[in-house]
Amino acid sequence: MYIVCHILNKMCYTSPETDFNTFTAGWMDDKCLLFFVKDPEKGAVKTRLATALGEEVARNLYRNFILDMLSTFERNHPPLSICVHPEDAVGDVKKILGENHHYLPQKGEDLGARMEHCFGHAFSSGFQRVVAIGSDIPDLPAEIVGEAFTCLTSVDSVIGPSLDGGYYLIGFHRTMFLPETFSGIPWGTDKVFRQTIEILRRHKRQLTSYQPGKTLTLSKT
Repeated sequence: MYIVCHILNKMCYTSPETDFNTFTAGWMDDKCLLFFVKDPEKGAVKTRLATALGEEVARNLYRNFILDMLSTFERNHPPLSICVHPEDAVGDVKKILGENHHYLPQKGEDLGARMEHCFGHAFSSGFQRVVAIGSDIPDLPAEIVGEAFTCLTSVDSVIGPSLDGGYYLIGFHRTMFLPETFSGIPWGTDKVFRQTIEILRRHKRQLTSYQPGKTLTLSKT
């Protein structure tokens, strides 16, 4: 049975393309947290805030978001891979976050392709449970991410919808990873979550939805 567990309540790579297995040697863990970040110095960060507060204030705010979240999730969910956009900005981000992390360049034409690349890299490195989160939700409780990993011990996917129609968290078990989940999605619109669920349904999953606060399960027909 293929199941998607729907989590509600909200929404370390030493050098580009370094072997993740080398970095995580000695860590007896089958899970990996993908932390998606943008280079604060490259612009296009928190653009709506930048319009209201100015670009420098928005950049500083986003930089602090990253640092706060990194501090939280490093303590609770190693190993962690910092997925950097644009892909040539790993050096700049290292200057902000430090050398002692696993950095993975985000490669691909759009967000979906970049997410597929990062998930694929983690799974090819041997991880069985992989969860991705963004970096603009500094109040995301560590317990939500922990619940996602726990969920993946018995189900195949987890997704946390956001109020704007997107999602703030998505995860897969390696055996049920579906790259098509990230294909053809109108990123940045209120259709992201709905179309993601539709893709899962098209792949012969039966959708059962519940009211907010409940769970949503997708079972293979």
